[in-house]
Amino acid sequence: MNGHQIQIQDQNFTLHPSGTLFWQDRSVLLISDAHLGKVSHFRKFGAAVPQNVVQKNFELMDEALDCFNPKTICFLGDLFHSALNKEWHLFENWVEKKTIKIILVAGNHDIISPLKYEGLGIEVVPEVQWDDFLLTHHPEERNGFFNFSGHIHPAIRLRGRGRQSLRLPCFFKSERQMILPAFGLFTGTFVLEPKKTDEVFAIVEDEIMKL
Repeated sequence: MNGHQIQIQDQNFTLHPSGTLFWQDRSVLLISDAHLGKVSHFRKFGAAVPQNVVQKNFELMDEALDCFNPKTICFLGDLFHSALNKEWHLFENWVEKKTIKIILVAGNHDIISPLKYEGLGIEVVPEVQWDDFLLTHHPEERNGFFNFSGHIHPAIRLRGRGRQSLRLPCFFKSERQMILPAFGLFTGTFVLEPKKTDEVFAIVEDEIMKL
């Protein structure tokens, strides 16, 4: 997978086709909206969702970790989709094999007790402030900060001839904010309409394309 290099406020970042963002100067991997447990939640109620999607989320996270070897993972909310189910045990096993620091910025879907996360050594916080960068789940504009967030599951719609159109997940950047795409499979997307000053980095198969 080929990443895309950008600079924001003199800091270096890599946009990865997995939907993750690597902050090079701090060695932090940002992941938003993994929604672990969602597949099992829907399968429980009869939805025809392939079981292999469950394991694929963990494989994609490992691929990103192998690519960047970060010192810290910061999940920007909605790490787990709903209440505890069997995917929690997969997540426990996944975390126990890791030796790096893990932070969860709590999102609206993160209803599992913080004590469960803290029992795994994961720090749960409402937001993170590092210098003049603000990490949240919901997009937020705050004076003096550049905001990284998720929640929206941003996508861009490309239109072809006639009525042909293609919806692609994307990193959506405005002057003081970047919204990360949803990392988790089976999460859905929300199409945003960029302004002239916005920058859109679409995920096209295994590459990042600036539109």
